[in-house]
Amino acid sequence: MIKAIIFDMDGVLVDSEPFHVEIEKQQFLLNQISISDEEHHRYMGVASDVMWRQIAERHSMNVSVEELTEQNRVESIRFFTELNEIPVMPGLVDLLEKLKQKNYPMAVASSSFLEIIELILQRTGLRKYFQVVVSSQEAGKSKPEPDVFLLAARKLKIQPQDCLVIEDSKNGIKAAKAAGMRCVAFQSPDVNPQNQKQADEVIKSYSQLERLL
Repeated sequence: MIKAIIFDMDGVLVDSEPFHVEIEKQQFLLNQISISDEEHHRYMGVASDVMWRQIAERHSMNVSVEELTEQNRVESIRFFTELNEIPVMPGLVDLLEKLKQKNYPMAVASSSFLEIIELILQRTGLRKYFQVVVSSQEAGKSKPEPDVFLLAARKLKIQPQDCLVIEDSKNGIKAAKAAGMRCVAFQSPDVNPQNQKQADEVIKSYSQLERLL
């Protein structure tokens, strides 16, 4: 029985994946790091520090992982602060209102920096729907490890098997299943196709999710 719902943020609540990709591509150029789109795509859903650490293992770099992670954090905050409008996924607010009326506890569990998660949720007006907001940095390990989802469940005071996760990335889906949670994959038309075979269900709109609850 589903007692709580945990949402990823980028590509699930907001259509922000293309912005993160562009920020990272600019970093690659600035720091003279040559990475294929295919390799870059593998890091979707992974925390920034983990991404840079894995890149450092494969490529020679003249800058430290710590510097690149901080560079990404600062640039992301600047970008999302100055962005005119952060696009919320179609149908999401209606869904959140209905879930709130049904008294579902809800959380956000994201690989982004906590201050960026809070910034985006506040700017979009979505923060009021979530009792719990957690990041991979707080959890200690990034997706595809289950830690961030398990932390969200603990803070919600709900058992993992009673939680439903909404994810879009392969790494996020793996993390949800490793946490022992049911997972619905959200297939956004604006994001490169992901391997979502591990998800229990795949939806293309939030009206489809309502029917699963």
